[in-house]
Amino acid sequence: MKRGPIPDDDDTVARKGKVVTTTEGWPELLRCTTTKPPPILLDELIAEILLRIPARSLVRLRNSVCSSWRTLISSSQFAKDHLRRSMAVDPALTHPRIAYYSFWHSYPTIGVFSVRSVFENHPHEPTKVVAYEGRRHLRMIGSCNGLLCLHDKQRKDGLLGPRAMLWNPCTGFTSQPLEIGGIFRVCGFGYDHVNDKYKLFVIVENKSGESFTRIFTFGPKSTWRTIQDFPYRLHDPNNKAILLAPVGLFVSGTGTLNWLLCSSRTSFVAVLSLDLVKETYSQISLPSRDSDDALRVFPHLSILRGCLAVCYETKKTHWTLWMMKEYGVPQSWTKLAIIPHHPLLVDAPRNFSLEPVYMLKNDVLLVISPSCKFVLCNLNDGNIDFPNIDSSGDGMTQLRPLSRGAGGRSFHIYHESLVSPSHFGLPTCSSQMRLFKPSL
Repeated sequence: MKRGPIPDDDDTVARKGKVVTTTEGWPELLRCTTTKPPPILLDELIAEILLRIPARSLVRLRNSVCSSWRTLISSSQFAKDHLRRSMAVDPALTHPRIAYYSFWHSYPTIGVFSVRSVFENHPHEPTKVVAYEGRRHLRMIGSCNGLLCLHDKQRKDGLLGPRAMLWNPCTGFTSQPLEIGGIFRVCGFGYDHVNDKYKLFVIVENKSGESFTRIFTFGPKSTWRTIQDFPYRLHDPNNKAILLAPVGLFVSGTGTLNWLLCSSRTSFVAVLSLDLVKETYSQISLPSRDSDDALRVFPHLSILRGCLAVCYETKKTHWTLWMMKEYGVPQSWTKLAIIPHHPLLVDAPRNFSLEPVYMLKNDVLLVISPSCKFVLCNLNDGNIDFPNIDSSGDGMTQLRPLSRGAGGRSFHIYHESLVSPSHFGLPTCSSQMRLFKPSL
């Protein structure tokens, strides 16, 4: 698979459909190369120029330029406009990244690495993982518009319950931790685009064993509200189907969280959807599984190109990848690819199918194989490649390096943005998450 070296994310900026790079790493259009006083630009023109610069470069500009630019770049409206333009017009400005944590061991670190680097670096040029450290062991609930929703575990002495907070790895800002008030198993984080609200969904279990289905709306007057009970539970033998994963997947633009329902006794599969706008549930049918499929090999639900996607193992010989082109319309399920089994990808004892992670426009798909390895699959010629990911600095010393296996970790895609918890009234700080420096 042909791949070229990738430049540093901070050294490029899109202009007129091309990438302009300067020797000093700053956008050429922001430099003055004459001794004459620079021309005065209208505020509207300055804003249009800045909207075309990646979020990470804007964070640096915000801290090194005049106060008027700093005010503009830090504003809620500019962050929304930049995110909207980036996602709709030039997705390259969002620099998709993968964040992960360990669910096998209680490490206080979260690893982050570039998706573009994974696709474009040569094997001898490893993709470097950058690790961030919190005060306690943190897990991820989900990501949305550049924000990661994190939660920490309950202490064994019971003195401090689990808490949740929002973190933007690009800007470094986090919200103050929110007390959840009990242990939770099923959860999800997403954006209500109609009411411009970020919401956290949880099923909370208190000390007496009672469970409550709640939604928390982040804002200056944030409160928990109890909503209609969740229709399913994890591992409930009385249900005809179970949730395969406790964390709901957010589909941008739809305002929905989505869970995969499946049965190990029948061919039943479906998507359970929660509408964050109406706060109601619905069920979406999936493509039928083949009658010859092994029912105990569970499918994987994921998000590809902003759409729901599901991957089945079929006839024990290949994987079938489907994508829902129009959300909520079962007729729009489209067979995207058939990926043959490969000896290096298959792990017989595992009960899960191939896990799609990210897909480029050139039909190269990043997956996690049943053998727990990151793999690049070229859907056009069938070639596979194993990316070189250097996770030596993530602080997760008891786990295998990512270049050898992804087991024991949970991965979330996020897109860099300027969105800050302060934009919707939450107190913020920059000290909750810091760069991790491994001891020598």
